[in-house]
Amino acid sequence: MLEAQRRNYASLDPCVHCGFCLPACPTYLVTGDEGHSPRGRIVLMRALERGEMSPHDPALLEHLDACLGCRGCEPVCPSGVGYGSGLEAAREQIFEARGLSPMARAVLGVFQHRAVWRPLFALARTLRATGLPQLLSGRSRFGFGLGMLAASSEQRLNGAAGRPSSNSPSQTGRPGNYLPTPGAAPLPRPTVALFRGCVMNALFSHVHAATRRTLEVNGYQVVEVRGQACCGALHEHAGNAGAARSLAEANVAVLSDQADFIAVNSAGCGALLKEYGRLLGSPTAAKMAAKVRDISELLAERGPRAGAPIGLEVAYDAPCHLQHAQRVHQAPLALLGAVPDLRLQILPGSDRCCGSAGIYSVLRPQMARAVLDDKIASFAAAQPRPDLIVTGNPGCLMQIGAGLRAAGLPIGVAHPVELLDLSYEEAGYYEVSGER
Repeated sequence: MLEAQRRNYASLDPCVHCGFCLPACPTYLVTGDEGHSPRGRIVLMRALERGEMSPHDPALLEHLDACLGCRGCEPVCPSGVGYGSGLEAAREQIFEARGLSPMARAVLGVFQHRAVWRPLFALARTLRATGLPQLLSGRSRFGFGLGMLAASSEQRLNGAAGRPSSNSPSQTGRPGNYLPTPGAAPLPRPTVALFRGCVMNALFSHVHAATRRTLEVNGYQVVEVRGQACCGALHEHAGNAGAARSLAEANVAVLSDQADFIAVNSAGCGALLKEYGRLLGSPTAAKMAAKVRDISELLAERGPRAGAPIGLEVAYDAPCHLQHAQRVHQAPLALLGAVPDLRLQILPGSDRCCGSAGIYSVLRPQMARAVLDDKIASFAAAQPRPDLIVTGNPGCLMQIGAGLRAAGLPIGVAHPVELLDLSYEEAGYYEVSGER
């Protein structure tokens, strides 16, 4: 066994099987099965490490594959068990022994090569623009998939003038490029490289645009860096550490020494980017990883500057890889706090996984939907009912958005930075210059 795997398995050593993790595990709450709990999975991982169970054992595979990897068990563990590191070691060992399922291999193969995912996502954008995903989304597996694509559309946020709507197949149609008004940005201006990623760049370019504008209003100088690749998080979660390292090396090569900070607006990407030093084991990777910040962290560090009221009822839902992996809790609330008089709710279950978990919702749609159900019920029961659910991860936006559509709830989804961007527009912090 590789030394890195041994070290990661060692993170499970503090476990005393107390059971504090059980109420924090989404799959255990759905099934009541001890094998679907962190405590039960740790027993299986230990058996795999010692060679007492084969990596081909169907029971082992069923329980470990069913784990969302949300790491919700870690904050509640009184012993400090590093469950995520142990799971990573187990999945890497299983991958080395048996590879990936055909479906996982196909999906991850797409994200490994820009020449593949860029045209596929271009087709997805074309389909989204027809409005068919919005019209045909529903409860079936096919309808839910279309609902996920529909949820990636930019919300037609109209501030205090009206409620959000994502029924239109078009973007918001805001004219031109918005730039900070003169004198809006204080000096000095730290430089920030925007990590573009794959799904975010292809389906959420509107979030990238909002990220850039809000950073500039808060005194950052945003620089573009070409040649970026997928972050590799999906591959690492599946145990394919080799592919994750290859993608990480590509990103380190182009992002190192390009800016003071690297801004990420996808919680899943940010969690792995911050771990590039561990993943690659090089000083260059560690130096780059130390510059990585979630967009909420950068904005909170500068204030952020207050905008204007936008008249929306909003519920914040925390992405697992922001709160559990990155340990970022207050920065997103500080970002939303810069919108004056925002009616913000933190609903029951907001700290639990939505069931997206990278490609989990594609590979195990039934369990993913079962995990999502409680969250959707919480949204439906909220008084007053929110206009928007805001969360800082593309998979969460798509999963929650599709679930809301399947439930027939007239609630939109948006990234937190989109609300701040609208607030800044309402405040007159932008001027229009040129064409998109």
